[in-house]
Amino acid sequence: MKDSGNLHQQVQEMCDCFATSDPLREMSKMQHESDAEAAALKWIGLAVLHGINNNAQSISLQENPDGTVTVLATYRESELPPPAGAIGAHIIKAMRDIIHVDDAEGESTLAFGVRNSSMDLHVKTEEKNGGQRLTISFPA
Repeated sequence: MKDSGNLHQQVQEMCDCFATSDPLREMSKMQHESDAEAAALKWIGLAVLHGINNNAQSISLQENPDGTVTVLATYRESELPPPAGAIGAHIIKAMRDIIHVDDAEGESTLAFGVRNSSMDLHVKTEEKNGGQRLTISFPA
């Protein structure tokens, strides 16, 4: 298992790196990333930035039994650009490592810093509809 603190730091560095970009545009370019683990951390950072920038309540990633991945934001029922299936699995694994969840289901609060501010994100992983779901909830 990778050092979860290191993964957390890498995601925060991604947020800092992409803070002035359009997260949705960057997410839509990720379909053919060759390094799924690095792409997973990049996607998490972009999802957090999108949630912050667009006042999202939560963003959920669902990995389905057939390997497809869907992403929904709860501030409105709209689909975000999903990562490729292999990247989606790595996203869920990376977040489980970051929040120290060894089982398929668990949740934790994650202190998250972006530039000069910080917030507490609520992260939940669960088995749902035969697949896995990761939900990142943002403060009100």
